[in-house]
This record gives sequence, structure tokens and C-alpha cells, in this order.
Amino acid sequence: LNVGCVPSKGILRSAKFVGELARAGDLGMVVAGVQPDFAKVMQRVRRLRAEISPNDSVERFSKLGVDVYLGQGKFVSPTELEVDGRRLRFSKAIIATGARAHVPAVAGLSEARPLTNENVFNLTELPGRLAVLGGGPIGAELSQAFARLGSTVTLVEKGKRILPREEEDAALIVQRSLERSGVNVWTESSLQSVDGAGHEKRLTIDQGGKQTNLVVDAILIGAGRVPNVEGLGLEDAGVTYTRDGVIVDDFLRTSNRRVFAAGDIASKYKFTHAADALARIAIRNALFLGRSRASKLLVPWCTYTDPELAHVGLSPTEADQAGRKIRTFEQRLEDLDRAILDGETDGFIRIHTDANSDQIVGATIVARHAGDLIGEITLAMKAKVGLGKIASVIHPYPTQAEGIRRLGDAFNRTRLTPLVAKLFRGWLAWNR
Repeated sequence: LNVGCVPSKGILRSAKFVGELARAGDLGMVVAGVQPDFAKVMQRVRRLRAEISPNDSVERFSKLGVDVYLGQGKFVSPTELEVDGRRLRFSKAIIATGARAHVPAVAGLSEARPLTNENVFNLTELPGRLAVLGGGPIGAELSQAFARLGSTVTLVEKGKRILPREEEDAALIVQRSLERSGVNVWTESSLQSVDGAGHEKRLTIDQGGKQTNLVVDAILIGAGRVPNVEGLGLEDAGVTYTRDGVIVDDFLRTSNRRVFAAGDIASKYKFTHAADALARIAIRNALFLGRSRASKLLVPWCTYTDPELAHVGLSPTEADQAGRKIRTFEQRLEDLDRAILDGETDGFIRIHTDANSDQIVGATIVARHAGDLIGEITLAMKAKVGLGKIASVIHPYPTQAEGIRRLGDAFNRTRLTPLVAKLFRGWLAWNR
């Protein structure tokens, strides 16, 4: 609500509109005199955040019968915790303290007062020159947004490309889109030091052994997240943890069997929707003798750049590492009617199946609404509906989701073996 998906998507919506205006000519429109007003964009974000806030308010939970204690909480024994001097005894507890932005240990960086997801949404003035550290989802999304809203943005990524968890050609489509939006993407680059804590900050960056200076007005860190394990008294509770978070078993139990953990504090998936799913498992297992397993979760994710990049299940690299043979079916958007009509042809829908059946094992989508499209594939995987069956599902025409049905057709065509083709020819010849 305050520092994550809600405010970031508010900014991205405004930035996406700027992107639409930039290609107005391609859509037969003449648009003049429209300029981003960053202060009003941020005012809108705060207004929408306030409208949504009752869903997460103390008042709502109190009305639902929850006793809410505000303050720093910490364990003082395996069955007790303390909040601002008040001691509470529990029979079961769930740790859900989340994670925070990781600030790299680089000389001068902390003194430069960098922006993170915790304070970037408090800005009221647009940084003229912005350095974004990290090419993961947060870095990619916000670098494109700030570039479209008028900042001169340089994205610094130490790897060979941005979005390293994604399939390479999918990530490169997003990278090209960022560059078209005005983002200077520096890959294979690492920050060495920062000089200056005032308005102007000088960054020294290593690019393949060559030192480069970059002068900016603000630095935004998108270099991963760190679980919030400090100050919780976990030792007093008998809860084992590392710097990567609280250690849990497949039922989300910690080393103290009365204590469970859910969300970013105990998961490799640092997503709001994953935290929600894990919280449901923790509640069932803690309060209702449930046996739900975290390993059974099928977690899709989406990077909300323009175009979006969504993924679920295995990638070809992961399948190869697991020794699993797969087949890949791909629908390019340039061959999909709705994408052509919308002028959104740079992308694809790609589905991986088991090599010997139509069982879907993974998918990647690069498209304007990839985050919505991935839901159908995730449902099919969860319900064990094969790709061949999807071919029989009627999709409205023209939609980009029709591309998923086309992949079902593509799979069914692979069933036409030479023997089956011979039998068909014989049947049709006899049935004339």
C-alpha cells in the first residue's frame, strides 16, 4: 500500500499514458501541448493510496475482531512477545515483517541519501538526472517511468542484461523498449563510489575495467531486497534465521513449532501475491491443523514495464537443469490480429510443455497486458488442463488472449504423425 505495488503502479499508469502520447502519430492522432506534471502525478498517487488505505486500516481489522497493537514488536521468550513495553502471550505466532531495499556497501552511497521504494514515492519534484542501480523488476519499471515523465535516466546493471531471471530474448525486448523511452542502459557496469551528498552526486562506475563518471541529481536503488530480521528477538524465541530470512519448513513452521513465518521474510518470491498465498498457508497450518505445503504453490510473476513481461513455471534453462525434456510453442504478436491493430507487435506468447504430452510446465509472455494473460496459463497448469485442451476453448476475437488458443492448435497439429495422416487420407477417400 505505502511503499510497494500500489504507489508504483500509480506512477506507471501516468508514465504509460505519456508513452501512448509519444506514438499518437502512429495511431492517426495529432496531440500537442501535453506535458507531464510530476507534482500532479505524485499528488494523484497519494490520493489513490489514501482511497485504498481503508482496506489495510487499523479500524477495519478492529471491526473484524482483531486486536491491533502498534509499535515495535519483539519476542522475549518462545511463547511471549513485547510491544512497547506490553507483554503478550501466544499459543501460535506468524512472523510477517517483510523485507526492505538492499543498499549496497559502496563508498559514499549511504551519505548520498539514495532513494528506495520506501521514499521515492514521497517525491514532489522530478529529478532532472537520475541513476537507477539494478536492472531487476523495480529498476526496470521505475527507470522507464521516470524517463517518460521527463528525467534523464541511466540504468546501471552489473549483469550482461536487465531482468536476469527472465528468458533472454524476452528481457531484451523490454530493454529495447526502455531505451526507446529514453533510458540509458549500462550493462556489465558496477558502481565503485559516490562523491557528493548535496544536489549533485558524482558516481564512479566500472564498465569492463574502464572507469566512467556519471553526474546525477538523485540515485534510486533497485538492487534487491533484504529480509527484516533485526530487532525481533528471534534468538529469545528459539527461531533460527540467517541474513536471507527466517528458516521455515515446507509447512512454514520455524524451528519453534509454535511460530510460523510468511511472505518476504521467509520466501525467495518477493511478491505481494506470493506473500498473500503464503499467509493463507501459514494460517491454515497454524490454526486449523492444516498440511498445506509452500512447495506446491505455482507462483506467476510480472514486471510491469511497457510492454509487460510475465512468467510462470519452468524456463528452458531450468528445465534443462532439472533434466526435463520440453517442447516450446510460440505465438509472435506480429502475427496476431489484435496486436497488429493495437500497434503492439513487439512481443510473444511462449508456452513450454512436457516433451511427451500437452502438460504445460511453463510460459513467458511479453505483451502490453502480459500480467493479465498469464493468469489463464497459470490456471491451466494448476488444474492440469493440457495445451491441447485450450484449443477447444472459445476466445473472443480479436484479443491478444487468442494467441494462447492458437498455441493449443499448434500443439494439436503435432499429433498429425505420418501414420495418422495416412489414416485420415484413407478415411476421407472412403467417405467421399
